[in-house]
Amino acid sequence: MGTKEFGPPTLIATDVDGTLIDDRNRVSDRTIEVVGRAVDAGVEFVLATGRPPRWIAEITDQFEGTAAKVRYAVCANGAILYDVEHDRVISAATLDSDTLEKLVERAHRQIPGCGIAAERAGRSAHDAATLPFVATAGYRHAWLNPDHIEVGDDEVYAEPAVKLLVRQPDLRSDEMAARLRDAIGGLAQITFSTDNGLIELSMPDTHKAAGLQDLVGLACLRDTSTIAFGDMPNDVEMLTWAHHGVAMSHGHPAALAAADEVTMTNNDDGVARVLERWF
Repeated sequence: MGTKEFGPPTLIATDVDGTLIDDRNRVSDRTIEVVGRAVDAGVEFVLATGRPPRWIAEITDQFEGTAAKVRYAVCANGAILYDVEHDRVISAATLDSDTLEKLVERAHRQIPGCGIAAERAGRSAHDAATLPFVATAGYRHAWLNPDHIEVGDDEVYAEPAVKLLVRQPDLRSDEMAARLRDAIGGLAQITFSTDNGLIELSMPDTHKAAGLQDLVGLACLRDTSTIAFGDMPNDVEMLTWAHHGVAMSHGHPAALAAADEVTMTNNDDGVARVLERWF
């Protein structure tokens, strides 16, 4: 898409990994400063991420002591709305156990040798009453900070989950998605946020755009002029939902095609460079 007249924004929504933070998991001083100026001007700054709530503090702690406040996060690719200030899950869209079992069966059939994991929603980021992430034996994490509990295959789908994760590191994520898409039909929304053999399944029509739209209504946020930043297929709906979608230059072709504009990479302050036009 071509760049169109836009701005200033009343709401900023940004992906986290590969977008807001650099490859060392840091938010740059330049980004913190411009976000602070935006918040001072009355703009809402929302994180929209595949991360669960328990991985949000790693990001929001970097804003502590600054004007750059984060009140809300759309987590788990839109399945969880999270009140950051009060450490409270506002809502969670979950796949029921019967649907999870069907999805697991079809994943094993279409992607032999895959590992399966489930992300569950508690009442807060650290709800001790809920096992947040359970996985089958041999599940190989795509991230460096695994925190799962290993369970039997049938226990993965024993309780409702916001996301079912299918992992096969010997394949690319887009190939896995293509293999599974027809097999699952309308049972789930399928997406991915990394190319290294991980796809994520959620409730149908659950994505970052839907989560943001729900949050706007529940929290009475001003959405008259929205801007969104992202880099991967799980950002596509958000980039097209926003009045102005911005993809990172290193992004997946699907994100680049969905955006109104392409900015610099996450290591080159791509988010800050755009926001500095107005703040």
